[in-house]
Amino acid sequence: MKRVLCVGHAVQDFIFRTPQLPHGAEKHRAIGYSEAGGGPAATAAVAVVRLGGAASLVARVGDDSVASTIRVELERYGVDCRHLRRFAGHQSSVSAVFVDDAGERLIVNHTDPALPADPAWLDEVSLDEVAAVLTDTRWPLGAELMLRRATAAGLPAVLDADVPVPKQGSLLDAATHIAFSLAGLRDFSACSDDAAAVSEALRTIAESRARWCCVTQGGGGVLIADGREPGRAPVMQHVPAFRVTAVDTLGAGDVWHGAFALALAEGEREATAVRAASAAAAIKVTRAGGQAGAPTRHERDALLERS
Repeated sequence: MKRVLCVGHAVQDFIFRTPQLPHGAEKHRAIGYSEAGGGPAATAAVAVVRLGGAASLVARVGDDSVASTIRVELERYGVDCRHLRRFAGHQSSVSAVFVDDAGERLIVNHTDPALPADPAWLDEVSLDEVAAVLTDTRWPLGAELMLRRATAAGLPAVLDADVPVPKQGSLLDAATHIAFSLAGLRDFSACSDDAAAVSEALRTIAESRARWCCVTQGGGGVLIADGREPGRAPVMQHVPAFRVTAVDTLGAGDVWHGAFALALAEGEREATAVRAASAAAAIKVTRAGGQAGAPTRHERDALLERS
C-alpha cells in the first residue's frame, strides 16, 4: 500500500441544496442540508484511502470545535491526522456550499487570515514512508517547502493548481507535476476560455518550466502538456472525460488530484494516471457529497474496464 502525503487545506462544509444557485439579495429556501469535511488536500486524502492507498494530511486548523469535527471525520475515513496542527486563538476554515439541481456548486469560504503561515514546524514531517506528495495552493509556504523536499527525494511532487495560484511561480517550479484546474490556469496565465488560448497557455508553462502539466476541464476532459524534454516542444495530449450524469460536482477536482497522485505513487505512467483519476472523478460527480462521494478502487476499476 503506497502512502500519499497531502498538504494544504482542511475545511468544514455546510452544504445547502437549492433548485438553482442563489442570485440576488433575497431569502432563498434550501431543499436539503448537510455538513461534511472538505478542502482540497483533505478531500484528496480521503480519496486516496478510498482507492486503497494510505494518506497522511498536513494542514492548519484553529483551536475550536470545528477543528475537532474535521479531525474526527477524517480519522473515521482512515486518514492519518498526526500532522493536523491546531493553533490557539485562531479559527478553522468553514464554507457555505450551495449545490443546485444540475450538480453545480457555489462556495463561500472563510479562512482565518491570521492563521500562522510559518512552515518551520514541517521539519518534523518525515517522508520516509511516503511515495508521493500532493499539495494545494491554500498554504503556499508549506506547499512549496514540501514539494521541494519531495522533489529532492525523487518522489512525485504534485501541485493542485487551483485558484489562487501565486503569480511569482516558485510554487510551480517546486513541483514535478502541475495539475491546473481551468480556473487556476486562467488565474495564473490570464488566458481566455477559448480552447486554443487554453492550449497555448498550458504549452507555454510546460515549456518555460520544463514540467509535466495538465489542465482538468470537467466534461471537457484533461489536456496534457509534457515539457520535460529539454530543447523540444511539449508533447500535447487530450484525455476525454467519462460521460456521466452529474448530481454534485463538489470535491470532484480534489478526488481527481488524490487519485492522480496515488496512481503516480504506485508507479503508473502519467497518461494512465490521468485516466484513472478521471474515472474516479466521474464516479464522484454522480453522487452527492464531497468526501463521501469518493469511489472505491473496485468501483473505479470497474468503470475503467467498461470503458
